[in-house]
Amino acid sequence: MKIGRSFFSLYFLVISTFVFCSWLFDQAWNTYLEQDIESYTGYKTLLIAVGDYMQKSPKSDWHTLVDSAAKRYKLPLRLVPVNDVKDPQYILENSLHDKNTHIYYDADKVILHYLIENENYVLMLGPAKMPTRPKLKSYIRVIMLIVLGLAIFIWVWPMSRDLEQLKKSTRLFGQGNFAIKAPEAKSNMMMPMVNAFNMMSARIKKLIDSQKELTNAVAHELRTPLARSKFALQMVNQVNDETKREKYLTQINNDINELEELINEMLIYSSFESDKPSLNFESVNINDIIDAQVARHSQFSGTIKVTKSDVLILADCDGHFIDRALNNYISNAIKYGAGQVDISIVKGPEHCIVRVEDNGKGVSEQFKAVIFDAFSRGDESRNRETGGFGLGLAIVSRIMEWHQGLATIEDSELGGAAFVLKWPLKHSKHQL
Repeated sequence: MKIGRSFFSLYFLVISTFVFCSWLFDQAWNTYLEQDIESYTGYKTLLIAVGDYMQKSPKSDWHTLVDSAAKRYKLPLRLVPVNDVKDPQYILENSLHDKNTHIYYDADKVILHYLIENENYVLMLGPAKMPTRPKLKSYIRVIMLIVLGLAIFIWVWPMSRDLEQLKKSTRLFGQGNFAIKAPEAKSNMMMPMVNAFNMMSARIKKLIDSQKELTNAVAHELRTPLARSKFALQMVNQVNDETKREKYLTQINNDINELEELINEMLIYSSFESDKPSLNFESVNINDIIDAQVARHSQFSGTIKVTKSDVLILADCDGHFIDRALNNYISNAIKYGAGQVDISIVKGPEHCIVRVEDNGKGVSEQFKAVIFDAFSRGDESRNRETGGFGLGLAIVSRIMEWHQGLATIEDSELGGAAFVLKWPLKHSKHQL
């Protein structure tokens, strides 16, 4: 819809420019031409003067006076009866009255008529050549129109080129080349469209890659418990020992629970990845969220230490999702720590910062780069043996994106990992 408006504005501007310039040139030329005709036919004064002089002379001398004036001024001047005037009806229809001079155009000729007062005679000057448009003026007009056309061409050409490039990129994108990007626009009008296309293609590519990664990861995650269940089912049918049968049945039950947990987490992550939910941003007391989280993990056998200032910390956020992100951090610290979890909250000049630290084995530098990716599993201290599917931290990262913030990991002074939530105290409405 925006492209249609842009082109409508463009062509309306181009057409309006041409129409206005043409009208302006015509007005200027018509004014000049009228002035030129008036100058050429300024002999109307002569006609009036001759007519007045004739009326003061005997009527028998009129033809002689007119011939004399024609010779003197070298003009096609003559005295004719009204009935002998060419197209007299046209003359009458155009209100040729006493002391009225009429200019009659006939093709490229011009004839002036002057009706003698109270007489049935017309003093006629012409036919004479009608003034022609000076060539210099015509050349100037043509040159100005050419310059205007070139200026518009120079203005429109980059847009046309950008449109062609965008058309090619769109065609390739439609054919499955999701990595395609439209070249940088040369035209300021086309730049927002090209940038919007590149943002769209990057977003779609990210979603497709994410879905491929999710599919591959899910297939890998499903394969292991399914293989164990298949093996256990075979063994159940082969063993007669009731104790062993119970062991294999327990294993099958555990595998089913694991599959159910995987599917639930996968559905949650998929819903988070596919689109941003409707967020309810409001001023929230972050201290209250932390206190609620600590109370929720009261059954933890280790120690949870909370460090916060006495200052009330209010931050714009969706309390439900910040609570979920913090819960994932604390659960992660409990799961991979060695019995000690430290939570600290700091109010910066523009951001709210929450740190959750544990005293576990920490995270390797290599694994830090991918730890917030879905199904990330590359560190021995944080593998499937301790539970989880690598989706919790990916969900935290997505929540921080919605809040225009960051989810990061650092080394903790406790010896383990320090996970950080950081987002603006004031929410910007111009959120991406």
